Amino acid sequence: MRKEILTARLAEVKESGLYRRLRAVESAQDAAIILEGQEVLLFSSNNYLGLANHPALKRAAQEAIERYGCGSGASRLISGSMAVHHELEHRLAALKKTEAALVFPTGYHANIGVLSALMGPDDTILSDSLNHASIIDGCRLSRADTRVYRHADTEHLGELLKACPATGQRLIVTDSVFSMDGDLAPLTEIIALARQYDAWVMVDEAHATGVFGSHGGGLVEELGLTEEVDIQMGTLGKALGCVGAFVAGSHELIDWLVNRARSFIYTTAIPPAVAASVLAALDIVEQEPERRQRLWANTRVLADGLRSLGYTLGTTHSQILPVIIGEACETMSVAAAILQRGVFAHGIRPPTVPEGTSRIRVTPMATHTQDHLSRTLDAFAAAGKEIGIR
Repeated sequence: MRKEILTARLAEVKESGLYRRLRAVESAQDAAIILEGQEVLLFSSNNYLGLANHPALKRAAQEAIERYGCGSGASRLISGSMAVHHELEHRLAALKKTEAALVFPTGYHANIGVLSALMGPDDTILSDSLNHASIIDGCRLSRADTRVYRHADTEHLGELLKACPATGQRLIVTDSVFSMDGDLAPLTEIIALARQYDAWVMVDEAHATGVFGSHGGGLVEELGLTEEVDIQMGTLGKALGCVGAFVAGSHELIDWLVNRARSFIYTTAIPPAVAASVLAALDIVEQEPERRQRLWANTRVLADGLRSLGYTLGTTHSQILPVIIGEACETMSVAAAILQRGVFAHGIRPPTVPEGTSRIRVTPMATHTQDHLSRTLDAFAAAGKEIGIR
C-alpha cells in the first residue's frame, strides 16, 4: 500500500475526530504523572489500587532479577517454566478458590487461547454484545458458531440457548465488569440459564480482580459463585499493577490449556521479575483490604461530584466512571480542556464505543487524595462551561 493512500485515510480519521496518538509518560505510573513534560493527575489508568509503583513490587522484581535474571528465555513448555511461575499460579488459584491456574503473557493471549482451545466448529459460543475485543477475536479464532446476545439481557440469552443445536458444546462468555460502561454482568441469572441448558460459563474478571470480593477475588467471589463458574480469567496488569493474565479453573481445564492453547504454547513466558512482582501485589491485596475501601470511597466522591455538575455516568456500578459526552469531537474537546487544567483522562470514541456515546473514561485509584478529587471536579466544571455543555 502506497504512502499516499495511508495519508488520505489518516486525514479522514482526523476529520471525523477519531485520530489517536501515543503520549509519552515520563514518570512512574502513579496518582500523578509527568505527561510530555507536564505534571498531571492520572485518571485514565487501570492501576486501581495504585500498586504499579509500590516499593514492595519494585523490591520483589529487583530480587527476582538477581536470582533468575531478566528473561524467561523460552516458552513454558520448552525451558521457560520457572519456579516463580509455578508459585504464582498456586497463589492465583488460591485467590480465585479454584483447583489450578495458568499464567499467560497478556489478557488478550488468555482469552483467545481459552476460547480457541475449548471450542470448535461443532460448538456454540454465546457472547455478550459488549464483551472485550479479545473475547470477540477468541470467538472468531475458535470457528465456533458465535451467537451474540444483547448486553446483559438474560431473556435474549435464554432465547438463544433454547435455539442452540442439540449437538456440540455450549459456552456462555461475559465480562464481569464491562470496561467502557462500568456496569456488571448479571452472573447469577447467567449461571441459572447455563445449568438449565447445560452450558459452560466463562467470566472475564479483568476489571474485577483485586477490586471486588472480600479478598479481592473478583465479582465471582463477591457473589459467592466460584463453584458455579467453569472458567475465570483475570489480568495482572490492572489492579495488581504488573502485566500478564491468568485463567483459573479445574485441574483438567488447565492441563487442556497447557496442551492446546496456542497463545500459551507458542510464546515466551512472562519475565520472572514480573511474576515476583505479582506475588508481592497479591500479598498487599490480602493484607491491606483498606486499599479497596479507599478506592470505593474515592469512586463515590468522584461519581457524586460529576453527577452534581450535570454529567451523565450511565449505569456504572464499579470504579469505572464513563462521563458520557456524545459526539467524538466534543468529547476530545472536553478531554483537552481538563488536561489544560492538569487532569489526564482519555476520551473514548468509536469503534471502542457506539456512535453517539463517546465519553471520558474516568478511573480513580486508591492512592488519589481528596485534593486530587477536588481538583478533578473543578477541572470538569470549568471544561463544561468552556465547551458549552454544562
